[in-house]
Amino acid sequence: MKIVVTGGAGFIGSHLTDALARNGNEVIVIDNLSAGKKENVARDAEFIAKDILKESIVQELAGTDAVFHLAADPDVRASAERPAKSFELNAIATFRLLESCRKGGVKHVVFTSTSVVYGDAETVPTPENYPCTPISNYGASKLACEAYCSSYANSYGIKATVMRYANIFGERSNHGVMYDFFHKLKKNPKELEILGDGNQDKSYLHVEDCVSATLAAFEKQEKIYDVFNVGSSEKQKVKKIAEIVCGGMKLKPKFRYTGGERGWVGDVKLMLLDTKKIRSLGWKQNVSLEEGINRYVKWLSKQ
Repeated sequence: MKIVVTGGAGFIGSHLTDALARNGNEVIVIDNLSAGKKENVARDAEFIAKDILKESIVQELAGTDAVFHLAADPDVRASAERPAKSFELNAIATFRLLESCRKGGVKHVVFTSTSVVYGDAETVPTPENYPCTPISNYGASKLACEAYCSSYANSYGIKATVMRYANIFGERSNHGVMYDFFHKLKKNPKELEILGDGNQDKSYLHVEDCVSATLAAFEKQEKIYDVFNVGSSEKQKVKKIAEIVCGGMKLKPKFRYTGGERGWVGDVKLMLLDTKKIRSLGWKQNVSLEEGINRYVKWLSKQ
């Protein structure tokens, strides 16, 4: 198959590109390198430097079987301070991508969404049919993208797969709580600042398992439009994440909490996804939280 990956030089996108190329697909990565790195792109994948927000990619999509759309602004915290940026890089860029797919005759689009579209869900684990009431601008922008994926699927027959990811972590990631902890500890190994009260309780999944879940949904989805939760089977408190990171770095710092139930504006304090749907396709988590964090810490130490 000929497959295009937007944001394929980034964290999850580059791991997905690796897997698609290993499976024998012809893979084209489109990325503006605002967050990704060209060296992340698999050698057997073609790389095109383009900004899908500003430039048409209809020509690049000619003859493409599927598009995995991962290009986005993933910073939940920053979306409270720069709501326009989050809207433009997520909602507007996704709309333009879908228009390019329509004009280019693309048959299937896989869109990477997020668990934060649910907001402060009262049902935990949260199933895909739970009402979406995001509490962050980032979550709102992603939900708008989902709505357009649904409308384009039903209006134009473009099969659309929406993946609602929990907190995905691992090698090549340059943001997130584990990344922040690592770099804070490199600066001051005796004290670690933890945003909020440390009791934020969430699902974390290693990128290897995220990619395998995404490919399972892509290959086995039957409906013209469908949504899949992707996350771990258990949630973990932020202060426990801090303990595992410290253990991986062989440090025993004093923890200092900034206070409050949320680490920042728009922070979801409790999140665990119901993953029965993706597991019914044969997917299962293979990398434990502790193993994944230790692998990530070792990778960060070599950078």
